[in-house]
Amino acid sequence: MSTLLKNGLVYIDGELHKEDLLIAGTKIKAIGFGLEADQPDEIIDLKGKLVAPGLVDIHEHYREPGFTYKETIKTGSAGAARGGFTTVCTMPNVDPVPDDVETFKKQVELNQKSSLVHLYQYAAITKDLTSDEVVDMEGLKEAGAFAFSNDGKGIQQAGTMYDAMKLAAKVGLPICEHVQDDSLYHKGVMNAGKRAEELGLPGILGVSESAQVARDLILAQETGVHYHVCHVSTKESVELVRLAKEYGINVTAEAAPHHLLLNEEDINGNNGYYKMNPPLRSVEDQAALIDGLLDGTIDLIATDHAPHSLEEKAGDMRKAAFGIIGNETAFACLYTKFVKSGAMDLELLLDLMSYQPAKLFGLDAGVLAPGKEADIAVFDLDHAETINEDDYLSKGRNTPFTGEEVYGMTALTFVSGKLVYKNKHLAD
Repeated sequence: MSTLLKNGLVYIDGELHKEDLLIAGTKIKAIGFGLEADQPDEIIDLKGKLVAPGLVDIHEHYREPGFTYKETIKTGSAGAARGGFTTVCTMPNVDPVPDDVETFKKQVELNQKSSLVHLYQYAAITKDLTSDEVVDMEGLKEAGAFAFSNDGKGIQQAGTMYDAMKLAAKVGLPICEHVQDDSLYHKGVMNAGKRAEELGLPGILGVSESAQVARDLILAQETGVHYHVCHVSTKESVELVRLAKEYGINVTAEAAPHHLLLNEEDINGNNGYYKMNPPLRSVEDQAALIDGLLDGTIDLIATDHAPHSLEEKAGDMRKAAFGIIGNETAFACLYTKFVKSGAMDLELLLDLMSYQPAKLFGLDAGVLAPGKEADIAVFDLDHAETINEDDYLSKGRNTPFTGEEVYGMTALTFVSGKLVYKNKHLAD
């Protein structure tokens, strides 16, 4: 089967070109003009739509096995495809936790059986995500782990983190850490600040994140591990990462769309849809994250897609679960907010969501070129679409972005040359 994507705006090597792209089987066969001579089985006239490398998300939660009432691999990956993501890395906070070779292999088999997109699986850093027993990193690497994370749980003991970093450095894989010092966390539900006081809700101190970032950066310097900071949210954390890079520490960091798009002042009341971990921070923190993206301190954008049931997110923030969905709408929301306004170049946004995460984590993705896997996202930059709850393919509904009008929704998504998503709303 061959497909010609005609009259697109193709993103190649950091530049946008008005060209055609030919898919043959699972690969990109050619990019250029006159490709009709190959007599493709299908020709799709894109009428100027953006043709981009399939997006790469290194931070999602699919909840299977153990919590399939929240999400399954099938529904989570369908949501990813709708968002233009063709490569996704899934966190290990499922049940059972993939913290040994046998369990990890079973998780990978389940991923491959059920996913519409390419899935890479994190292994846990420690047994059960909460203990101080470091996993068999060498065995898990051989089983296919590309990185280690206890996402959702900060590693509390410095000695445990030091041991884990030494082992990860030895096997040549990253440690991706949810930075949270529980002794400073104080069981908060939103950022500690004026808005929390107004709502009468317990606050989460920013220092609960930045203090552990500081600790881990020193340990990373000592061990030489590739240390990746998940969902950075405070201005102090951004500055620590910036300083660490100047000192030559092997650190990378991600920002989540919700922390870039919202701050604590956007919280419209005691609403569980605004409860996430880390929380929406101050206006100053939000500005620091944006500056960090623009100057290269923050290396990539990752959604932290975290679906929950309606019951788990309903009502009082004290009782609601932490988490927000985002893989279906991340690109469009960010494009509308930052690129349409002129605050960020389209090329930078694409790199932060495709090339950069693939490069930094050694994934074969994020590039359009002949001979490469035909993992392609087509975005409609010219037509507005309202984010509608009825259109979500994820089981999750827990996002405050429902009802927003955005540009840049996905029109088509191809994974290994196969069309896995087509937008029913946008013009052909």
